[in-house]
Amino acid sequence: MTKTVSDCGYWDEAYHEGRDGWELGRPTPPLLRAVSWLGKPNGAAVVVGCGRGHEAIMLAEAGWPRVVGLDFAVEATRQAELLTPTALVGQLEWRTGDLFALGTKSPSEFALVVEHTSFCAIDPSRRDEWMRSVFATLRPGGRLLALFYVHQKPGGPPFAAKSEDVKPALKTAGFVIEREEIPSDSIERRSGEEWLVLAMRPAVS
Repeated sequence: MTKTVSDCGYWDEAYHEGRDGWELGRPTPPLLRAVSWLGKPNGAAVVVGCGRGHEAIMLAEAGWPRVVGLDFAVEATRQAELLTPTALVGQLEWRTGDLFALGTKSPSEFALVVEHTSFCAIDPSRRDEWMRSVFATLRPGGRLLALFYVHQKPGGPPFAAKSEDVKPALKTAGFVIEREEIPSDSIERRSGEEWLVLAMRPAVS
């Protein structure tokens, strides 16, 4: 039976077979820069679809006291563990799991969610579900820092998306957008096709 993007085996095979074109070997430049938007680290952070963990390691190096890297693929978290600097072992936790269950299993657990290339990798019919799960796992006042891949290429993954579609989906889920831009420091092959967003789950009044 053919595996789909909703099967963890699809992504394990991608890592084993070298079909990991999203891999940069380092944090993506727009997110590395945007960490400064967050102010003083406070609480736990999670990187959804963490892959080999470059953005999770970036957050730990920036001083976030507890960082979880979550990925559907066992091979991704295995490789992330191997890449973890010894000095950061106590700050980083690697979880193999389904991000769609995150809001149910870990409600209001995180002060920060970081997104890079998971939203474009899921079945597009599940994008609203992705939004709800990410919103639910944030504590009130928590924030989403996301670099959405908003290309218009056919096929996928990565599946096409438009910022003008993602924006209302964020708002429908309950997010308030604090800051947004088309980054000038995207890698060359994604230049002009990324949307950098900082959004908040409003605090309870």
